[in-house]
Amino acid sequence: MSSYPVVHLNDSTMREGMQIESVDISVHDKIRLLDTLSQTGIEQIEAGSFVSPRYTPQMEHIDEVMAGFTPADGVRYTGVALNQQGRERRGKWMPPLSDAPMPVSLMTHLCDTFVRRNTNRTRQAEIDIWPAVVAAAREAGAREAGLMVGAAFGSNFEGPFSLDERMTVFRQEHALWDEAQIPVTWLGLADPMSWCMPNWVAEQLRAVLGEWPGITNFYLHLHDGRGMALPSIYAALDTLDDRHALYLDVTAGGVGGCPYCGNGRATGMAPTEDVVHMLETMGIATGVDLNKLIEAVHLLEQIIGRPAMGHVSKAGPRPGRGELYDPNLPLIETHQDALFFIRGQDSVVSDMRPWREPIPPPGPRS
Repeated sequence: MSSYPVVHLNDSTMREGMQIESVDISVHDKIRLLDTLSQTGIEQIEAGSFVSPRYTPQMEHIDEVMAGFTPADGVRYTGVALNQQGRERRGKWMPPLSDAPMPVSLMTHLCDTFVRRNTNRTRQAEIDIWPAVVAAAREAGAREAGLMVGAAFGSNFEGPFSLDERMTVFRQEHALWDEAQIPVTWLGLADPMSWCMPNWVAEQLRAVLGEWPGITNFYLHLHDGRGMALPSIYAALDTLDDRHALYLDVTAGGVGGCPYCGNGRATGMAPTEDVVHMLETMGIATGVDLNKLIEAVHLLEQIIGRPAMGHVSKAGPRPGRGELYDPNLPLIETHQDALFFIRGQDSVVSDMRPWREPIPPPGPRS
């Protein structure tokens, strides 16, 4: 039997999801959604980002959301800040906010075009600040560090990136940490433009494990515009083992995306509910109440005014032995009727049962 890594979920609905949605979503609705997600048992929630509303207008009222929501015990809340001004704004809300678990890391995107579109900088500018990041970490007494690559697998503007290209960057980053005598224990792969593939993820992780066995924590930020985020997460689970920890960014309903990547809302993320369902079925405990999570997805759909892209919130989780469907359940055709798993069989509009006589319940299996 395979041994799996410890898995940590970070729900980014309030940041990754909301940043691509309408600016007309009210603070009240954002607070309702954040409070609902807080009651699902998810261990970490990214509550938003402290950025300029000029570029991300959906985050204009982040301070009001922070002031209005009710933090839940046992949940780590984080927020993204991209510059000193943002860090100062975020600092006013710590607590309830806290730092994400990933230590200080060196990072660059492989796609210069994406960096220019997303942050109005260049890839070289990202690399140029590496020495300052290392120096600050050393002065602060950092005991561990991380490596990070964005647009890791490919770009809608520049095409695919190879294992050799990623490893070249990782080696450059690792060398700076080695020079500073700070151990590297983390590695992150971000895929904003949905280029991830299961075999590429597995290949990359095997290469890192072979070259740097001291890296035991892995962070994946995988977008799902081409349906490969969940299979790629499975590939990571299958490649790593119980010596490792895997940190995953997910969003309720799979909403999310960057407006600068070229796919808009179609970019999506791995849906939190689908990931939880897969993990729990594989025997990997998440601590998440899947029914409450599905309720949060349905609230999200009400707020954004359209169906989200996840699956388990629509078809329901695999029924347990005491929850198997009635053999004489009427024909189910619509998404609304399929929600009988939450609303009860009486909610089914159809009464069609074309079989001639009642179907008996299944007998015991030997």
